[in-house]
Amino acid sequence: MSSTVARPPAGPRTLRPRSDASVAARVARSAAETTGARLRTEDFPQWLEGRRAAHRFQVDRIPFGELAGWSFEAATGNLVHRSGRFFTVEGLHVTADTGPFREWYQPIIKQPEVGILGILAKEFDGVLHFLMQAKMEPGNRNLLQLSPTVQATRSNYTKVHRGADVKYIEYFTRPGRGRVLADVLQSEHGSWFFRKSNRNMIVEAVGEVPLHDDFCWLTLGQIGELLHLDNVVNMDSRTVLACAPFPDADHGALHADTDLLSWFTAERSRHDVRAERVPLDRLPGWQRSEWTIDHEEDRYFRVVAVAVQAGSREVAGWTQPLFEPLGLGVTAFLTRRIGGVPHVLVHARVEGGFLDTVELGPTVQYTPDNYAHVAAEDRPPFLDLVLDADPSRVRYEAVHSEEGGRFLNAESRYLLVDADEDQAPLDPPPGYRWATPGQLTSLVRHGHYLNVQARTLLACLNATGVRI
Repeated sequence: MSSTVARPPAGPRTLRPRSDASVAARVARSAAETTGARLRTEDFPQWLEGRRAAHRFQVDRIPFGELAGWSFEAATGNLVHRSGRFFTVEGLHVTADTGPFREWYQPIIKQPEVGILGILAKEFDGVLHFLMQAKMEPGNRNLLQLSPTVQATRSNYTKVHRGADVKYIEYFTRPGRGRVLADVLQSEHGSWFFRKSNRNMIVEAVGEVPLHDDFCWLTLGQIGELLHLDNVVNMDSRTVLACAPFPDADHGALHADTDLLSWFTAERSRHDVRAERVPLDRLPGWQRSEWTIDHEEDRYFRVVAVAVQAGSREVAGWTQPLFEPLGLGVTAFLTRRIGGVPHVLVHARVEGGFLDTVELGPTVQYTPDNYAHVAAEDRPPFLDLVLDADPSRVRYEAVHSEEGGRFLNAESRYLLVDADEDQAPLDPPPGYRWATPGQLTSLVRHGHYLNVQARTLLACLNATGVRI
């Protein structure tokens, strides 16, 4: 015979608010504050140059045969690391049901592990400051740029490379070290990565935070000022800052949130895109030499190899492949004030490497040189409008580097360009829709809604206070 012991009823639990409006207000206050408590903006260039001088950086192109630990697989031609970690360069075959190019082959980076892009926040003098790092990336044209507190793949922070510890990683991997202000999986470049995601995090630290060399505290307003400069704030910083919980000051929108989401869901549903990984050595139109893998028409991008020396990194020297785009990209939102409320024109964009086929991108996201040979009727919508924009209509412009850990000299000219009804009507072509910055800020709290280029422009729009 068995008996059970009666358990007392569970005690009442204290319910918490589902959101804290004060966080958005604190983020907005930081964005409005351009005087830092720890480093003045006018002193930042000297600080960055000091960090550059403190370490030895060098990147040299090498033939594939000099890659240490990397090799081309005999069966597939895929470029792989002997550890089985980091990433591989493989082939991709894409077919789509819309657009002037409905089938293509290309090399692609497959990096299935999820990395951490994390920015640590802390209040000084009542204003949120963000801990930023002067980090060297081999693909950056100027090598050293402002990166998040932590910018590390799983292979990095689990020390597959047997290097030094990633500083501050514990704030993002150990619960209780801080208060999470933002935490979301976001995609990377869908044109060059195959279904790659990173965890974008902002964590407010609890207690004192040691300040290591190569790190500095800046307000969001200071970072916004730096976003006006070319090649200073790196891509990883921009994507994390886009996830910051800004307040929504928009009073109404051309399309209600539910209508915008319904349109986007329909866009995802209507596209038939198939992306299949194939062997790298079986890509029609691509050729491999001792130094490069490139397209036979010398367009798009090439795969190259480099040897890196970096005194400030967890490993002082290594070799690796990089993707090198051919030509400067142009990435832009067309903007309008509709009923007095700022709007941007988003594009439901198909990219072969996306996990969900379609993400919301900028109005224009192209490398013009890749379309020089295309007939006028097949040129991307709005591209020529942006290229020929009157300077008086340009509300924001800067050249920013793309991900410097995998791409060599990959730069895009980012713009916000004011348009009128004749240039960009309220009823735009299929695949385009007007949305407010507040609506995008709401969507970016969820993964795989906004692509990395749209997130860059959203970060620039929110942090710089550009008026559209």
